[in-house]
Amino acid sequence: MSVIDNIYSKDVAMNNSLTVKNFPSIKVLNTRFHKLTVQELINYIVEVSKLDKKTTIAHLNVRGMNFAYQLPWYRNFINNADLVFCDGFGVLLGAKILGYQIEPRHRMTCPDYIESLAVACEQHNVSIFLLAGKPGVTDKAINKLLAIAPNLRIAGHHGHFDKEGPENELVIEKINKFKPDILYIGFGMPLQERWIIDNFKKIDTHVFLPLGACLDFYTGFVYRGPRWLTDCGFEWLTRLLTEPTRLWERYILGNPLFFYRVLKQRITQGVTENRSGNFT
Repeated sequence: MSVIDNIYSKDVAMNNSLTVKNFPSIKVLNTRFHKLTVQELINYIVEVSKLDKKTTIAHLNVRGMNFAYQLPWYRNFINNADLVFCDGFGVLLGAKILGYQIEPRHRMTCPDYIESLAVACEQHNVSIFLLAGKPGVTDKAINKLLAIAPNLRIAGHHGHFDKEGPENELVIEKINKFKPDILYIGFGMPLQERWIIDNFKKIDTHVFLPLGACLDFYTGFVYRGPRWLTDCGFEWLTRLLTEPTRLWERYILGNPLFFYRVLKQRITQGVTENRSGNFT
């Protein structure tokens, strides 16, 4: 583990002792996430954005689980985040295979709730900075969000910049000048998490919120698929069909690999009772 990883882990560990809410934890393949609903997530984000400390809110899907299995620093990031929510039906299924009691309402994905979050932030005078996507994505997202939350304090910058060196420092300077309560980072896994670790000390924000390609889907730059598919756990199929060259390895190899590992854990450890205890 690098020096910056150690610094990050110590800061987040301190924040964990100050967490304002506690949600049941679920542990799959030595990686944990919390069992909560989308409204509880929104309430938590707004609440911790008012605290004088830095809070990291992470999310997990099958791809994130595979990264956590392969990359110790990534698993460390997830396991030390203040709150981790489930962003994939595959992860729910994996948890069920291991004996946890969990329901579809405990899975949430950003495009479904970003407007509700914006309205809640407007009501509580919480500011947001969007850092994601190709040039033009954040501008369109800001316009859409202001249409439903006109008094929201929001700014943004595209995510296509050098993640180190002078250009990175200029972006951080822009963020710090705005001083957002919430910094949304959407570079995709695991780049966004690595960027947070590398720049954690430099950035003046209360909440780090890495959310992947949320803004691409929300603005229509990337086709997400029909609602009847996305609500039933088959969003991955639409994405695979629309971008097979780029995504075949992620889904054709990644999904079966995840379930193989989960089944192996179940067979090795066995499940004698439903699990609902906190992660330690």
